Amino acid sequence: MEIREQILTKATAYRDYTAQTLSEMVKIPSYSSQEEAVCKMIAKACEDAGFDEVRIDGLGSVVARIGKGPKKIAFDAHIDTVEVGDPSQWKFDPFCGLIQDGLVHGRGASDQKGGAASMITAGRILKDLGYDGAYTVYFTFTVMEEDCDGMCWKYLIEEEHLKPDFVVSTEPTSCRLYRGHRGRMEIVAKLKGVSAHGSAPERGVSAAYKASRAALAMEKLNEALQPDDDHFLGKGTIVVSQMDVKGPSQCAVPDQAMLYLDRRLTWGENAELAISQVKKYMAEATGDNEEQIEVYMPQYTKRGYKNADYGQELYFPTWKIDESHPLVQAGVSAYKDLYGKQPVVDKWTFSTNCVATTGRHKIPAIGFGPGDENQAHAPNEITRIDDLEICAAFYAMLVYALDGKK
Repeated sequence: MEIREQILTKATAYRDYTAQTLSEMVKIPSYSSQEEAVCKMIAKACEDAGFDEVRIDGLGSVVARIGKGPKKIAFDAHIDTVEVGDPSQWKFDPFCGLIQDGLVHGRGASDQKGGAASMITAGRILKDLGYDGAYTVYFTFTVMEEDCDGMCWKYLIEEEHLKPDFVVSTEPTSCRLYRGHRGRMEIVAKLKGVSAHGSAPERGVSAAYKASRAALAMEKLNEALQPDDDHFLGKGTIVVSQMDVKGPSQCAVPDQAMLYLDRRLTWGENAELAISQVKKYMAEATGDNEEQIEVYMPQYTKRGYKNADYGQELYFPTWKIDESHPLVQAGVSAYKDLYGKQPVVDKWTFSTNCVATTGRHKIPAIGFGPGDENQAHAPNEITRIDDLEICAAFYAMLVYALDGKK
C-alpha cells in the first residue's frame, strides 16, 4: 500500500480519537499563563501515542519529537485561549467539549486546540508508519500566544536554541494553505494639555479635545494606508482601541491623555515607519510639534505557570513566502497527492506565532489548520471533525513530501 493510502486509512481510523482528544483539551480551561493542566494532558497524550521524546520547556510549552534526521520541521499549535466573554451569548457550556453532528464544541475548538489534536494524531500516524527519514519532526504546543503572539517561539529559538528549518502553523485556515499574514504592533501615544478650573476652560488647554482630534487623525491615517505591491497581504490598518484622559479633578480641564493603538503592518511597513506616521498625523491634528507627542511601543512581560518571567516589545513583524518556495510547493504536492486537487493558497487575516519564527527569525513557514478564522474569539466556537481528519493526514503527508518519499 502506498504511503498516501496508508496515511488516509490511518487518519480515518483515528477520526474519533482525534475528536476525543480535542474534546478533552476543550474541557480544560487554559487562559494565557494558566495552561499547566492542559499541557500535562497533552504531554501524556503524546507519550501514549509513542512519541520519541516529550518535554516541557522553561516557559511551559510542550515540545514533542519524532525521528532524528539532520533536518528539522516543527508543527506548532498554541494551546492557550481567550476568555469566554459574555456567558449569556453562549448556547452551550464553553468548556463542554461536546461532540455532536460532526462538530466539536467549546472555547478553543478552532483557536486553536483543533490544530493541536490533529498534530497528536499526525505524530501517531508517523510512528505507526515507522518514519525514520531525513527530518526530525517537532510538535510544539505553545503557551501565552493570545497575550503575546510569537513570544513562546522567541523563547524556544533564543533561549532553548530550537531553530527548525521549516515551520507549519496549525492555526485555523479552513484546510487551506496559507503563506503569510500582516504583522502588527501596539502603540501608545501620550498628549499633554494645561489644566485649569472647569469653570474657566479658556484658561487651559484640554488634553481631551487634543485626544479627540488625534483619534480622528488616526481614522484619516487608516484611510491613507496603502496595500503591498502585489496586493497579497492587503493594506495596513490602524485603530484606536483605548483612550484615557486625566486631570487634577472632575472639575478641571484635563492635562493628560493616552491613546492605545492597534497597528496592522503590511509588507514593507515596520515599527519605525508606523510610529513616525502616528506622530505626523497627530501633530497636524493637535497643533503640537511632533517632539511634544510621546509615541512608543509598550513592553509585555508576564509570569507563566512555571514562574518564569519573560517578555518582549509588542512588535510582531510581517511575513510571507513566495508561492514558488519549496515548502509551499511541498504543501501543495502533499495536499494534491492526498485529495486529488489543488489546495487554495491564501493568507491569514489575523496574526500567529509565525511573527516570531518567520517575521523575526526568517524561518520559512506555511499554515494549514482545522476550523475557521471567524470562530476565533467568538461565542459558540466549533470546529469540524472532517477538518481534524484532513489536517492529521496532511501533516503526516507533508513530512513525506518534503522527504521525497511519497
